[in-house]
Amino acid sequence: MHIEEHSWRSPALGRDMALKVYGHWGDPFIVFPCSRGRYFDYEGMGMVAAISSFIDGGRIKLFCVDSIDGDSWYDFFVPPARRNARHEDYDRYVTTEVVPFVQAHCRQPDARPMTNGCSMGAYHALNFFFKHPDLFQGTIALSGLYRLDRAEFGLGADDLPAVYFNSPLTYLAGLVDRRILDQYRQRTIIVCAGQGAWDEEALADTRHLESICREKGIPAWIDIWGHDVNHDWPWWYRQMNYFLGHLYP
Repeated sequence: MHIEEHSWRSPALGRDMALKVYGHWGDPFIVFPCSRGRYFDYEGMGMVAAISSFIDGGRIKLFCVDSIDGDSWYDFFVPPARRNARHEDYDRYVTTEVVPFVQAHCRQPDARPMTNGCSMGAYHALNFFFKHPDLFQGTIALSGLYRLDRAEFGLGADDLPAVYFNSPLTYLAGLVDRRILDQYRQRTIIVCAGQGAWDEEALADTRHLESICREKGIPAWIDIWGHDVNHDWPWWYRQMNYFLGHLYP
């Protein structure tokens, strides 16, 4: 497998950021790590090997990015607005630095990558897609939390105004812009959760997302797996192979 590692000083974040590229050709996927994770975790946790047939076959090309979760949603010692502001820095890093890098690397100046991630990575994948449907072709999000007033983030309902535009289930419920909704309708949206251990809140958020998409006429593949499906990598391997197999038969 062709693998590259790149890093640069991010103007948006004011710090060095690294990413890894897996594959020589194929549709680009920007992959976000789990909570407070690193750009090499998708490989280290076995996912790159698990979906290697799609990478080596030239059907997809992964761009695995670093997170700054410890400076944003998991920095419990600063106010919600400050956490949100730091995430917005990360948003600028991904949209104005990583996306152009992906397009240049693929030699496709108009390429729209897919977003992908598991757990906290699924939150990022979903949030980046729904905030920027002009930049991304779609998302595959597995076992994520999609509202920031979850106990996981130490935020409550009173904090939502400060983080409104980064809490997907919050802003999607109020979205009425036809132009943006039409962009969603032309994209590929795949969201999955299991019904087993540690996936209860992800399941609830996934079902909530399904109801919002149905109400707004957004075609989305919301797939709920069985009671034996828990919040762990072996199931995510199976889910990624299943969904990639449908996208790239």
